[in-house]
Amino acid sequence: MTAAQTAPAPTRITAIDAAELRSRIAADEQLTIIDVRTPGEFDTVHIRGSYNVPLPLLSEHTRELAERLRGHVVLICQSGNRAQQACGRLHGVGLAEATVLTGGIAEFEAAGGDVVHGTRRRAMDRQVRMTAGSLVLLGVLGSKLISPKLSLLAGAIGAGLAYSAASDSCAMASALSKMPWNRTAADPTLENSIRAIPAAPHAI
Repeated sequence: MTAAQTAPAPTRITAIDAAELRSRIAADEQLTIIDVRTPGEFDTVHIRGSYNVPLPLLSEHTRELAERLRGHVVLICQSGNRAQQACGRLHGVGLAEATVLTGGIAEFEAAGGDVVHGTRRRAMDRQVRMTAGSLVLLGVLGSKLISPKLSLLAGAIGAGLAYSAASDSCAMASALSKMPWNRTAADPTLENSIRAIPAAPHAI
């Protein structure tokens, strides 16, 4: 038997659309909705009854989270990318009943889903694009008006974005999430986020 024959099949990320999620919530099905966005994004708008477990926290405590979950688990973020990462991690520790909400929170709200609004903040992906674009522009203009060496700033941002795509991570988003305007009164922790989710009657 060859190595290709013995290798495990890649995990397939399944999805649920906003209309189906609304129907399943209305039918009072046993769903656990996990929002993996930053605390600031969650505070701005979130699905009523969902739990905020930011992706870095979920990544650090994947198995402990999976052991607490029951029924069908729906993972959401702003656009779907972070939710897919989270879903892959949960599948990796054996939690098969996890899917991703296509279109993210914006599509759910647009479909008339029940959401809770709080302090308005820009979505993290918009903050990243704004910051990266501004720094690139600053580097290009600075290289023309002040010193050619400032073009290195634009190059560094470009390299960072390329690495972000290759590694499926974002150091800029992580840094921005710690800015005062993105902080909440009580950021999610292992105790107040993951362990606040009602535990399943048995482990996965």
